[in-house]
Amino acid sequence: MKKIFFLFLFSMPLLVSAQNLNGRFSSSFYTFERFNSLSESDTYIRTFQSLNLNFNYGKFSIKTRTSAETNLWNAIDSSTSRLRFYNLYLEARDLFDVATLKLGRQPIYNSITGGLFDGANLKLRYNGFALSGYYGGNVPAYQKLEFTNDIENDYLLGGTFEVTALEGFRFAVSYVDKNFKPLNYTAMRLSENLDPVQILIEQKSNQYKFLSGEASYEMKGVFSIDTKYDYDLNFNETSKIEATGRVQITDELGANAYFNLREPMIRYNSIFAVFNYGNSQEIEGGLDYKINEFFTVTGKFGQVEYEDENSQRVSVGLNSNYGSVSYRKTMGYAGELDNISVYTAHSFLEGTLTPSLGVAFTTYKLSKDSEKNNITSILAGLNVRPWNKLSFDLQGQFFNNKIYTNDFRVLVKINYWFNTNF
Repeated sequence: MKKIFFLFLFSMPLLVSAQNLNGRFSSSFYTFERFNSLSESDTYIRTFQSLNLNFNYGKFSIKTRTSAETNLWNAIDSSTSRLRFYNLYLEARDLFDVATLKLGRQPIYNSITGGLFDGANLKLRYNGFALSGYYGGNVPAYQKLEFTNDIENDYLLGGTFEVTALEGFRFAVSYVDKNFKPLNYTAMRLSENLDPVQILIEQKSNQYKFLSGEASYEMKGVFSIDTKYDYDLNFNETSKIEATGRVQITDELGANAYFNLREPMIRYNSIFAVFNYGNSQEIEGGLDYKINEFFTVTGKFGQVEYEDENSQRVSVGLNSNYGSVSYRKTMGYAGELDNISVYTAHSFLEGTLTPSLGVAFTTYKLSKDSEKNNITSILAGLNVRPWNKLSFDLQGQFFNNKIYTNDFRVLVKINYWFNTNF
């Protein structure tokens, strides 16, 4: 907390002399009903306020994203309100024409440990080569504005070396080390005299440590392929192999393919590491055909191989400028499912009014001999934007199955955008 406050204080001159101030403020109200028994229920109303705020001065910016939530009618849990900080960092771009530096609470985009951290991120870029590194503490629960008090056991460390110097190609090697400090807790245990006593349970830190490689090639409008390999340095084994490809056969017809082989991602020192588990292998292929400028039809088939079982899925759809219709079927070990979904949205009066409607019907069974369950979900909304800076959203949500019978919820949201130069 002190380090984040110091960053904010250090940046005050930038705030005072900002050349540009921009962002968005949103206010939402969400109401729903929760049943305490078969005959008794309570209605809840919660409000959410969110703020994206950016101060810019030349190559320097302070970027923030925060939200506040509270209960207006009834409380879901003991916490009546909560303030979350998702972003609060200073960014310096193109320093000496090669470096970009970020300090503070910031997002990290990583398929293994993506999320937020409190720390520093430095990226150097020159003539098709880039080197980046980051280090900091893990963000506490509920995104509280606090810095970890044990960064030696609660940290994120990593970096990436990227090459894009060859036209159409991209290569990257990255390393990530994320260590979690579990919370201590008390539990009832028996003493030597068989008397119940409270014992403090202190757990070892859990860790992810991975080395990854990426390679991709794109011939625009013709062919593209992306591959990635993850190696778990703690367990000394391959964690995931992933590949995605697409070929544009004609102007109207395209084909795509997907493959992955992965082990379950288990934290080092975790109790789950002692269980016997196997990997899964997945392959999927599909076609898409552009009928005309308004309609495109798609189809995919996928196969998932487990250690002793397998599962299949099929999906077909029709996409247009007015919405989409799709059907999905799953068979085998992953359960049996049939789903049909329809969604449409269209703007009127030059974007002033945009109504939307989505309907989905689903039947599923956890296994071939299990009971069949049905789900109906409906989503209806209206976006009103009388001015560029202001919009209103009204959305109704209906859900019905054997657990949530006739569940109806309402969301009201107001958005305000602002952009001011000084």
